[in-house]
Amino acid sequence: MIPHKLLKTLLITSLLSTSLFAVFNYNISNIDKQVAMRMIKGNSWREGCPVSLSNLRYVQVNHWDFNNRTVSGEIIVHKDIADELVAIFEELYAIGYPIRQMHLISNYNGNDWKSIDADNTSAFNCRPVTGKKRKWSKHAYGRAIDLNPIENPYVSRSGHISHKSSLKYRERKHHLNSYADKAILLKYDQATKIFKKYGWSWGGDWHTMKDYQHFVKKN
Repeated sequence: MIPHKLLKTLLITSLLSTSLFAVFNYNISNIDKQVAMRMIKGNSWREGCPVSLSNLRYVQVNHWDFNNRTVSGEIIVHKDIADELVAIFEELYAIGYPIRQMHLISNYNGNDWKSIDADNTSAFNCRPVTGKKRKWSKHAYGRAIDLNPIENPYVSRSGHISHKSSLKYRERKHHLNSYADKAILLKYDQATKIFKKYGWSWGGDWHTMKDYQHFVKKN
């Protein structure tokens, strides 16, 4: 049996190793057959989408999770912004910005509601603008990302928030020492400024409804 003091030392050493010596890594690749099949079977891409698979990139990046661990996330974006998004994630990693999880929305059958409910950070999804079936969302072009959507909800003009888990984040300020609290995006936060520095617009700046999770890089 390991003595209590030694066990405590080992745990502290393990935590320090995780936080101090973790390294940011990434990989950008074309959409291969395996990823393409995931997208098609997962209902996030189909014939008739406004962007071809050849113009999309599969990106894997390290990020901090809500347990102060470095984990690998995956996301799909337009090829024109893949390098830039990696640079953004590297800066987010450097400031310790946490992301609960980041998986392809194909894991949720292309269902935006289910992805948000799981607090999943995602980008490409071949879908129309919410409430406008005839207009493609920027997500359908791989030029938008939704970041920690539970902590950063969509708030309608009337103030309605659809996801129950997001209701406690209606008040937009930091007041707890938790990773979920650190994930809240405010106008003058470092994370928000990083996106804006690269020319991305933020849904938190909209004048009527607010989409605090939503960042867009226009053409």
